[in-house]
Amino acid sequence: MKKQAFLIGVLLVLIAEIITLTVFAVQTPDFTQDTVAVNEVVQSVTQDFNLLKEHKNTTALDYVVLDTNGDILYKTKSGLSESVNAAITHRDTILDLTIGGNAVGKVIIFNDGAETLQSQKQTAIIVLAGAIVLQCAICIGYAAYLHVAMIRPFRKLKEFAERIAGGNLDIPLEMDRHNLFGAFTESFDIMRSELKKARIAEAQAQQSKKELVAKLSHDIKTPVASIKAVSEVGLAVADGEKEKANYTQIIGKADQINTLVTNLFTATLEELQQLTVTPASIDSKQVKVMLENADYMHKASIPDIPECLVYADRLRLQQVFDNILANSYKYAKTDITVEIEKTDEHISVIIEDAGGGVLPEELPVLKEKFKRGSNAKNTEGAGLGLYISDYFMKEMQGGLNIENGKHGLKVTVTLALSGKI
Repeated sequence: MKKQAFLIGVLLVLIAEIITLTVFAVQTPDFTQDTVAVNEVVQSVTQDFNLLKEHKNTTALDYVVLDTNGDILYKTKSGLSESVNAAITHRDTILDLTIGGNAVGKVIIFNDGAETLQSQKQTAIIVLAGAIVLQCAICIGYAAYLHVAMIRPFRKLKEFAERIAGGNLDIPLEMDRHNLFGAFTESFDIMRSELKKARIAEAQAQQSKKELVAKLSHDIKTPVASIKAVSEVGLAVADGEKEKANYTQIIGKADQINTLVTNLFTATLEELQQLTVTPASIDSKQVKVMLENADYMHKASIPDIPECLVYADRLRLQQVFDNILANSYKYAKTDITVEIEKTDEHISVIIEDAGGGVLPEELPVLKEKFKRGSNAKNTEGAGLGLYISDYFMKEMQGGLNIENGKHGLKVTVTLALSGKI
């Protein structure tokens, strides 16, 4: 509907321009003068020739009266042709004045055809200029509409795709169902939701595997320890060299099995190192943009950030803010306050909700893998967000601190200033 209105508006303005140009192009300038009025001027001037000081112009024409020497005897206004040569150049009407058959002077009747033509030109220019301005206004308005209806949604989709590629599936994609891309963006958000469910299911499966590995490691280590202990006793009481060699071999194999089981247990924690972090210098203004992007429920008061360069990975820092604000909205469901503190070496972003925080004994474990507070029992999640965020911040030479604030959970993200590393 808006597209049709735009096209109709542009078409109407174009038609108005074409009509104006056509009228002006086919119009022939009229340099003729009213014969009756001209005769009236000649008669009235002839009658009043000897009393021109009292002469009054009774017509709509402007004129100049000259004597036989070319001197001006009378003129209706200034700016008229004051000689025969000037009158010829201007295409004025020049008539002789006679009294009693004798020539007494000339009357030069001003030809206003050029002024009329100039006035028409100015009118046409004003109309065309107005039409062009109106066209520009319509185009600018439509461009603004396209920006809101198409370009901005595409940018949101781009940011959304970057988050998905970075592994952040917690932040929903804002949708305007009246927008052209409403259904399109809704499909993307459904994809995000399904991927999140799949990730949670995968995390739960991984957790089950880890628990199984831990249990099997314990179960295997117990008999291996018994075998090693009995072998060490046997080695101590053995008399022959062959017996001692056998017991020594058993003890070595038991140690080898124990090492392999330990490696199997610890290997489950190594996948975190696959998440690459490549920090660089970025403008602090981008930090505020990241906070605004993470604030998907628009309940956070985000202040301006002092101008500086921080050392961070743009994608990973966005994930950190996404995780923190998503946790606050997920568990606290309150407004969020954001404060900024700057020192000579760091800039701290302090994020606090009003959900009452967590139990003091739970604070130390919140950054551990698969650890969650007691307030998260009935809320979906894998317990990886703060653990990964802490890892990211360490890789960016910063820090992540969690504590209970005055009103709720308080998370401080510390960013190193560029050049201070």
